[in-house]
Amino acid sequence: MSERTARILEEVLSRGRVPVAWLSDSLAASPATIRRDLVALERKGLLRRIHGAAVAAEPVLDKSYHSDSQFQAQMQHMAEEKRRIGVVAAKLVEDGMVIAFGAGTTTTQVARALRPARDVTVVTNSIGISLELARRDDLRIFVSGGYLHGGWFSLTGTHAVEALRGFCIDLLFLSVAGIDARRGFTESHTEEAFINRILLKQARRKVVVADHTKMGLVAHHVLCPLEEIDLLITDRAASRSHLSQWKKKGLEVQTA
Repeated sequence: MSERTARILEEVLSRGRVPVAWLSDSLAASPATIRRDLVALERKGLLRRIHGAAVAAEPVLDKSYHSDSQFQAQMQHMAEEKRRIGVVAAKLVEDGMVIAFGAGTTTTQVARALRPARDVTVVTNSIGISLELARRDDLRIFVSGGYLHGGWFSLTGTHAVEALRGFCIDLLFLSVAGIDARRGFTESHTEEAFINRILLKQARRKVVVADHTKMGLVAHHVLCPLEEIDLLITDRAASRSHLSQWKKKGLEVQTA
């Protein structure tokens, strides 16, 4: 991918919708050149062209995913912050990696922001994330199987656990329900918490992606202490007092 097309993709992922004229001015390229770049990126399933602009690619998903009130309400909550977090997090992925995603709206944004890759395997228990990436012929996608948690479009249970235990994961992305200095990272749903603990055990590098509204919250189920996570990526509205406490405990934090 050329430097120009990489810039185009990053702008679309970060902004959601970018006019051709704006890209032409920003990148000092003719509108015809920009349109050719957009055609090439669209063929790879990385974005979608609309009249006079480019937008993020739409996943191959059924109507229930688009209309489900619980999941979509969460997707819209802090949507801009989650999109920026996703763009920053996706840059951690390198060719040849086995990467894993726990179910969640912020991890979904990371999946949407993945750049073209070589020899990358995606492991997830999220039907939503697997379908988000369904058009990507540069990725191998493994879906765990298991019992469907319909409201969250994720798979849980014994079958999911056994499938995920079979992978050595280079890089894990997790969403969480709460982050607290004493209780660490926590999750609301029992089955999701169990799956996420398995993913944590299998992963070499562990990254939590969470917007600032999760800070100071404690959900029902403990995932792990702060020290077990290698990197937290959050947004710029994150409380300085919270970040200071967590950094003292050895947690690396990056803001998007």
